[in-house]
Amino acid sequence: MAHRNPDPPMFYHDTGEPLCFAFLMIEGLSMLSLASATEPLRAANRLLGREVFRWDLCSIDGLPVMPSSGIPFPAIHVDQAIERNHALFICGGARVDPQDERPYLAALRRAAHRGRAIGALSTASYLLARAGLLDGYRCTIHWENRAAFEEDFPHLPITGTLYEIDRNRLTCSGGTASMDLMLHIIADLHGRDLANGVANQFHHARMRDAGENQQGGRAEQIGTLPGTMQMAIRLMQANIEAPLQIERLAELAGVSERQMERNFRNFLGMTPARYYLSLRIERAREMLLYTEQPIIDIAVATGFASTSHFSKWVKEFYGIRPSEMREQARAARARSRRIA
Repeated sequence: MAHRNPDPPMFYHDTGEPLCFAFLMIEGLSMLSLASATEPLRAANRLLGREVFRWDLCSIDGLPVMPSSGIPFPAIHVDQAIERNHALFICGGARVDPQDERPYLAALRRAAHRGRAIGALSTASYLLARAGLLDGYRCTIHWENRAAFEEDFPHLPITGTLYEIDRNRLTCSGGTASMDLMLHIIADLHGRDLANGVANQFHHARMRDAGENQQGGRAEQIGTLPGTMQMAIRLMQANIEAPLQIERLAELAGVSERQMERNFRNFLGMTPARYYLSLRIERAREMLLYTEQPIIDIAVATGFASTSHFSKWVKEFYGIRPSEMREQARAARARSRRIA
C-alpha cells in the first residue's frame, strides 16, 4: 500500500523549548487513548535525558475527571492549559450529549482563536466538527463511529485511516493509534531512531504510518476474501441508502450471480442478500447510538421504505426495536453523568 505523507503540522517551532500539549478530558474518556498519547512523550524525554515534551491534563472546570476505567484523573482548568500549551487535544470515549457540548465547543474555539493546534482522540472528532474546526481539513474517527459521523457531517473529508495530520488539525481513531500519532510527531522533531526507540519501550512492534487504514469491524475479514467478493462488498458499502439488486452487484463485480451466491455461502456462511442486509442494519445501529437523527430518517438512510420494516429487521438482528436501542443508549449516558 502506498502511504500518503500527512501535511506538515503548523505548530512545530524549533525554539529549543519543550513542545507542550494539553489534553482536555471529558467524562468517560478512553484511558487507553490518553495513555497511548502521553506515555510516548514521557519515554522520549527519558531516552533523550532531557525534557523535550510537556503536557497537562485539563478539564472544563478544573475538577478531576472520571474516565471509563473509573479511576479519577486530577486536572487543571482548560483556560490555564490553553495559555501554556502549543496544542489542545480533546479526549473522547463515551459520547457527550448535545446538551452538555457547549462548554467543550467554546473551549475548543478559544484555543483555535489563540492559534493553538487542535486535536482529537477517538470519538472526540465529533466535538471538533461541531465546533466548526474541521471545515476544510481531512479528519478521521474510530471506525465504529464513522458512518454516523458521515451522516452528520457529509461535507467533511473523513477517512478511515489511523490518524490524520492536516496542518494544525490532528485527529486520531483512538486506542493504540494515539501512540502512532505521537510517534510520528516524535520522529518529525527528533528523528525516526528516537521514535523507534520509544515504540520499542512499549513493545509496539511497528510504528504505523499516516495513511494506514483502521482494521476494525469487517475490514480484516474482507481482506482475506476473493477479489470479486471484495468488490461486491465494497459496492454494498457504497450503496446503503439505495441498495443494489444482487444481480446488478454480480454484474459490476464481474462474476455470475450463481457464482457470487456460492462464494458468499462458502466463505461467509450466508447469501449475498443476507450479508448486504447485515451491513445496512449495522449502519443503522451506529446511527441510532451515535446520532440524534429521527428514526424515520435513519430507516431511509439505510434503505428501508418504512419504519415498521426497519424495526422488524433491527429486532431480528439485535433483539430490540430501534426506539429501545436508542433509549438504552441514552439511559447509559445518563447513568455515566450521575456517577461523574
